[in-house]
Amino acid sequence: MARILKHDMIIGFFGVINFDPIEHCIDRVFYFYIAIVFCKLMDVAKRQLKENKIITAAEEIFAKVGFHNAKMEDIAQNADITKVTLYSYFKSKENLYLAVIYKGFQALTEIFYTTINDNRSNSGFESTIAIFNSFYQFCENSFLYSEAILDYFSMIRNSNRSGDNSNLTDSIFFSKLQDIQNLPLKLTAKEIIRGIDDGSIRENIDPMLSTIQGWTMVVGYIKLLIASGNKGSNLMSVDLKSLKSLSLDMARQSLQSEKLHI
Repeated sequence: MARILKHDMIIGFFGVINFDPIEHCIDRVFYFYIAIVFCKLMDVAKRQLKENKIITAAEEIFAKVGFHNAKMEDIAQNADITKVTLYSYFKSKENLYLAVIYKGFQALTEIFYTTINDNRSNSGFESTIAIFNSFYQFCENSFLYSEAILDYFSMIRNSNRSGDNSNLTDSIFFSKLQDIQNLPLKLTAKEIIRGIDDGSIRENIDPMLSTIQGWTMVVGYIKLLIASGNKGSNLMSVDLKSLKSLSLDMARQSLQSEKLHI
């Protein structure tokens, strides 16, 4: 009798405050789960911030002494972390350089997208020339990234020759680079195709071949910039700005439709 009375009192109490013990238990589990997820997200965010800090510190060292002369201990010191912490984020200097290269490709791709968007109302020919010009400007304004992009293709070529590319492939940034490395080329070729369709570019032009031809001109310019110490100074009595103008003129002549020449 006492047990029944106690049970009725408990039910009556919960009924007064609209309290469901099962629902309360579910709520507690739910909020506990949310807390765990939130903590994990915070850990991921903290790690991402630390990673970005390391990459920025590495960029400063690479820009100052170059990739080959850079030392991991100098990068760790510049990032204000221990060398052990640095290696917990990046297993090697090559891995870290891939992160910098990826940022370079991201920056270049974003510039291409912006250039294409700015030239939506212009012909495909004008947009293509604008892309080449923006590439030249990228090389001048982001010397580290342009040099890093060249180094990337050299690293891939050398690793293929040696048959051992484990120092590259074990980085997540290597996979990311595989996804983005050809995007600038594809964006340029797409604008050339648009130019062929709107009649501003020659019909007999191979879009990708012309794109690669344009890239070779810019790559040559990058190498000359490197040789001049990124100062754009004269090389063999040749002004690099004049060389850039000449290269863009040659691109115009090779791409422009004969209708526009008239």
